Amino acid sequence: MKHLLPNIICLLLVASNLFPSYCLSAASREQEVREAVTAFVTTRTAGMGWDVRIRRIAISDALKLPEGIIDYEVVAPKQWEGWGNVSIAIIARQNDKVLRNIPVRLEVEALAGTVVTLRQIEHGTGITAADLVLQNREITQNSQLAARTIESVVGKNARTTIRANQPVRTDQIEKVPLIKSGQTVTIVAENEVLKISVSGIAHSSGASGDIIRVQNLTSHKEIPARVIDATTVQVAL
Repeated sequence: MKHLLPNIICLLLVASNLFPSYCLSAASREQEVREAVTAFVTTRTAGMGWDVRIRRIAISDALKLPEGIIDYEVVAPKQWEGWGNVSIAIIARQNDKVLRNIPVRLEVEALAGTVVTLRQIEHGTGITAADLVLQNREITQNSQLAARTIESVVGKNARTTIRANQPVRTDQIEKVPLIKSGQTVTIVAENEVLKISVSGIAHSSGASGDIIRVQNLTSHKEIPARVIDATTVQVAL
């Protein structure tokens, strides 16, 4: 065995001299694929205001590519929003010929400005600016419901108890009702030349701008009307 060792070493040296470009090519190909994936993620999430970080790129068979210029096309599921774990494919082409379809497993972390509670807010409680802070939080499945600005939450009521240090979702808050069901209201109908006012009864509650049901006390008809203030609703003529 000892007398074979010099021969083996010689063969390895010859191979390394004959094929040095393959080793360099393998490393460069993996870097090319990573750069293509990074560029794709950057483009996919551009303009969203997210802080995006690629945690992991797991590449399969990326090294088995020939020398020369190769173009890479990234194919991802249409429903992928640009964050989380996903399997994508990298199509490698050379001179318009498909060389390989490279599977890649991708893990992306995305942080976005999110309104977070500083204390527990009980159900039905009005929310103030002192109750909130804006923080970068990781995007989750419910992130489309997350409140993004403090101004959009301040002045609202909590529809449910919101625990401390939790992102505020838009389905957890509601506008403060100006008119409550059963309340007497003034129903106003007007246009450029005419204005009519009659008394009515609110049959539902609503905040400013909401459409509620009201009953005209003169005609006894129930009609939709827009809340103007704490005592007035408006209908179209």
